[in-house]
Amino acid sequence: MLNVTWLQDANYAKTSLYDSDGRMNWADANTWAADLVYHDSVRGVDYDDWRLARNSPVGSAWNYTTSNNGSTDFAFNIASPKSELAYMYYVNLGLKGFYSTSGSRRTDYGIFGNGTCNGVDCSSYGQADVGLVKNLQALVYWSGTADARYAAELAWALHNDGGRQFSRFQHSEWYAWAVRPGDVAAVPEPETYAMFLAGLAVMGGAVRRRTGKAD
Repeated sequence: MLNVTWLQDANYAKTSLYDSDGRMNWADANTWAADLVYHDSVRGVDYDDWRLARNSPVGSAWNYTTSNNGSTDFAFNIASPKSELAYMYYVNLGLKGFYSTSGSRRTDYGIFGNGTCNGVDCSSYGQADVGLVKNLQALVYWSGTADARYAAELAWALHNDGGRQFSRFQHSEWYAWAVRPGDVAAVPEPETYAMFLAGLAVMGGAVRRRTGKAD
């Protein structure tokens, strides 16, 4: 179990008009998450400790070889809680990777569950609501962890199209999904609810930011 809370909206940076499409470089994505504040009007509490999901080595040390069974860090089918994004994808949301653990290609991978990027083909990428998660993108999501080999250049990420974890150049623009420590049960209000799933909470509702980004 991760014992973390995620924003219900997986592209809230766009929905909130912070960014025109929700895609940001790694530094901007970290800043966006750190500046978020969730105001619980029922409890009178502000949650302001948001961050991007984290990575630590799946094994005893970082392993940069590629695997299909989730046993290395460049891999499909990582079900280890040491990778919060991969754990969300495979365990909490029950999505499948492009390859099975044995290396055979699947036809039901991805956020649409049918091996496509936008429900039809992969000529363009799309988004889907998966369970109670809204606006999940069929593209790359940043983690908040730099790749230790080139910490000033690369950071860990997960490709939501096929479920592969790898590292990307930090200047690239990809999606961001905010998470905070601990499970927080949001009191149901209009368009506000939370879910708990294997130690996971997803929080929706009145999220605001401390600072803004000019488009």
